[in-house]
Amino acid sequence: MPQFPERSERVRAMPGSVYSALVGRVYARGGEVFPFHIGDTWLEPPGGCRMEDLRAVDHPGMHRYAPVGGLPRLVGQVVEQVRGRTSLLVERSEVLITAGATSGLSVVIGGLVEPGEEVLILAPYWPLIAGVVQLFGGRPVAVPLLGEGLDREAAVAAVAAAQTDATVALYLNTPNNPTGQQIPASILEALVGWAASRGLWIVVDEVYEDYVYEGQHTPARIFAPERTFSAHSFSKAYGMAGNRVGYVVGPAEPLAEARRVGVHTIYSAPTASQLAAGRVLDGAGAPWVASAAEAYARIGRLAASRLGVAAPQGSTFLWLDVAEHLDDRGLGGFLEDAGDRGLLLAPGPSFGPYPSHVRLCFTATTPEITLRGIEHLAALLGR
Repeated sequence: MPQFPERSERVRAMPGSVYSALVGRVYARGGEVFPFHIGDTWLEPPGGCRMEDLRAVDHPGMHRYAPVGGLPRLVGQVVEQVRGRTSLLVERSEVLITAGATSGLSVVIGGLVEPGEEVLILAPYWPLIAGVVQLFGGRPVAVPLLGEGLDREAAVAAVAAAQTDATVALYLNTPNNPTGQQIPASILEALVGWAASRGLWIVVDEVYEDYVYEGQHTPARIFAPERTFSAHSFSKAYGMAGNRVGYVVGPAEPLAEARRVGVHTIYSAPTASQLAAGRVLDGAGAPWVASAAEAYARIGRLAASRLGVAAPQGSTFLWLDVAEHLDDRGLGGFLEDAGDRGLLLAPGPSFGPYPSHVRLCFTATTPEITLRGIEHLAALLGR
């Protein structure tokens, strides 16, 4: 342990900014800003499910702590939803309500990974997962795989080549952030099967499960529920990012260990946010998601077409290789040039070993503003 005035080397090694280091500079320049760097939505949550719709007189105790595992009613609602989506006989002990999927993934990693152990992470990946693994003393091992044509045998060979005696878990994200790619069911089954045969845990980030534009989402837990944890998000599903509520599903005994981590970090997810989430699952969420998915798919296709890249299969992102537009300043120079046009883009190295890529979220602001920003980016790319 470092002594005063030194701090934790492990935490200091984690990046302080993963989505953009240019936010202050871009906003200070004046003019219109296109906040494509962070995954969010311009849409408000369903009517009746917003903070303004909740009153303490109707919900006595809404400003008190919730039970650490989640409000019992919400846990029950989640159980029913997960059973319907997976056909698995999920029990209440296999569900934990968390402060967003970020917290959910954090408590799971904290409950599974000892210092020095490794987690294989299919890349490109959601950038916070690498820091989460580091936070608990683990070592994130990027396995570049996504973004290209996926092949079942090649996928298994890639993770097998990265495994060591220190490997304890495999993390994957589908539909994928940042590529917009969906891992096909056959490849998902092969990866989960390989991990199970090697005695590994499987941690699956499924926060964009409701936003699939090509094909159908396959829940990874159906292949090995006894060793698989899945993370889910009311933020991404229902436009509730500011509420900080999500949930994880996994085998009961190890999930109890994750719950201990939650007790000692967030204690419990915000009570009012859980009440709003419960209203979503009462029925308001499904039509909202259907409408949002249609709008997201439309803007995603328009943005991809204008930029000359493939339309996303799911999620809310485009993943662009800008190598031919880099000068001797590298990717940083390109991001600065983009910033001079009001464009905030997330840098590829935040998602793994991708020094010439950028990620763009096409739902972070209204479609009208997004398309104006896409024109600026197209001009920068000479398209």
